[in-house]
Amino acid sequence: MLLNIKNYIRKPETMELISYAVFPDDRSIEQAIQQYEANDAWQLYGFEDGELLVGLIGFEKMDDTLLIRHISVIPENRGLGYGRGMILEVLAQEKPARVVAETDEEAVDFYRSIGFEVHSLGELFPGVERFRCVYEAEEEEE
Repeated sequence: MLLNIKNYIRKPETMELISYAVFPDDRSIEQAIQQYEANDAWQLYGFEDGELLVGLIGFEKMDDTLLIRHISVIPENRGLGYGRGMILEVLAQEKPARVVAETDEEAVDFYRSIGFEVHSLGELFPGVERFRCVYEAEEEEE
């Protein structure tokens, strides 16, 4: 189950998860935190397994599109379905027409495995290829 953790963004376990989703330096982590604190449209949810915060997903909803800003799972729990589960819960909760994420080569297979179409954006940073991943949600039947 996803829990709103935006008010707990400065807790060490939340900051650790954010560090896995950004360039892992203090400046990048602080910039991400400030974006969540300053922007009501940016939502941040955590996924707990028992008492342990194992993952987080941060997103911004713009009209019918949900833009994933950050997603991460603690290293010892990766590959166990938590990332997929968080995306599926956000889809059910927010009901967007599409979900968009920008990522690096390391995460492309994760997005592709859950039905996202992947498009290269080229080298947006020297030596680092970036990708736009898009998932078109199916319309619900009435």
